[in-house]
Amino acid sequence: MDIVGERKFVEVPGGRTHDLPPLLVKSLPDVKRLDKLMCIATEIIEQEDMVPVFGADGLADPEQVERRKMDFAVNLVDRYLGLLSHWQWGDSVVEWIRQCEITFGSRIELRNLLRSEVWPHAGRSSFVQLLEDKAVQTRGVQLEKAVGLRLAFRQMPPIRCCSDQFLFYLNDSVAESAYKAWHDTIPNPVACLPPERFQFQVVNMSLEVH
Repeated sequence: MDIVGERKFVEVPGGRTHDLPPLLVKSLPDVKRLDKLMCIATEIIEQEDMVPVFGADGLADPEQVERRKMDFAVNLVDRYLGLLSHWQWGDSVVEWIRQCEITFGSRIELRNLLRSEVWPHAGRSSFVQLLEDKAVQTRGVQLEKAVGLRLAFRQMPPIRCCSDQFLFYLNDSVAESAYKAWHDTIPNPVACLPPERFQFQVVNMSLEVH
């Protein structure tokens, strides 16, 4: 095992650079009807009484109330879309790790680098670290949060199933806790994959209109 600073890296036999499967990602949230999302977000605002209709001097100005409701709804939708983007990245990374496992298992020099425990063994978090070490461009998506969300949710809940508290306050802590719990079950010694020994492509599957 090689040690560089405070990091430990597994020793990969030989000197060749190994090609890993491409990472297929969607950079845009998979949403077909933004207007429908806005309607649902508005319903959440109404049901949770997030905007009081009474002020210190009695009944609040109706136009101001409606404007605040709209602002809250836009904020909820924006947060949900950010959440969805993270989950889609996490789902892509989890599938990529599965493909990498197949690749490692098919090559004699890589076969013994992975533990044999049942997926999703936390040792696979070394692949998440590899993505970070390779400086993969994520457009603001935090990889550990993304994978944590995917570990927490097999399917991303629709916005109607998400409370306003989850969208505003809790999603970061849920994702971080899920990833940390997964990562912290790694038996010592914790070792990373040397980034200079692996290469792969990142393929954007989203069709973006410019």
